[in-house]
Amino acid sequence: MFKDRIDAGIQLAEKLLPLKNEDVLVLAVPRGGLPLGAIIAKSLDAPLNIVFSKKIGHPSNREYAIGAVSMDYSVLGDVGGVSEEYIKEETARLRQKMKARYLQYYKNIRPQSLAGKTVVIVDDGIATGNTMLVTVALVSHQKPKKIIVAIPVAPSSAIRKLKGLPELEEVICLETPVIFKAVGQFYENFHQLSDAEAIRILEESN
Repeated sequence: MFKDRIDAGIQLAEKLLPLKNEDVLVLAVPRGGLPLGAIIAKSLDAPLNIVFSKKIGHPSNREYAIGAVSMDYSVLGDVGGVSEEYIKEETARLRQKMKARYLQYYKNIRPQSLAGKTVVIVDDGIATGNTMLVTVALVSHQKPKKIIVAIPVAPSSAIRKLKGLPELEEVICLETPVIFKAVGQFYENFHQLSDAEAIRILEESN
């Protein structure tokens, strides 16, 4: 569906042009959301920041999300059979990791206040939607004027989950395929960005 993240970012930016005259802040989810976020921020003449959240993987299959955590909030989905101790330890581990990466990404630039702004949260796609749920919760506690999630691709189940959030103004998603296994299957080129690449994109946009 998309050549690469640049192609997806250009298509999303066109959908977001009506926000051009608003006080917008673009929040990209590292690392894959940064190439798209940079294009959208430039198109809207808006600053680009980042937002960290991580999925809590099932102990027998780390790719399967049973919840998600940010530095301040967490959300749990189907945790059948998973111990509270595992969730507690995994939450602490992920938060420690996020704190280190936050300091790394914001070494040379300063994060901006979200208060009173139209915040556009951007990623290269979502699968379960759990990580984005906790991201929206994190953002909403910082009192923005409104929150918009902009993504190229997601299953309809994840979109329904997001649209049920009262604090979310709008979800913009370009494609909702019926058969959805992973975000990468909808990109011709879906190389994994390094932290160095992502930080360079963030710093060049500020």
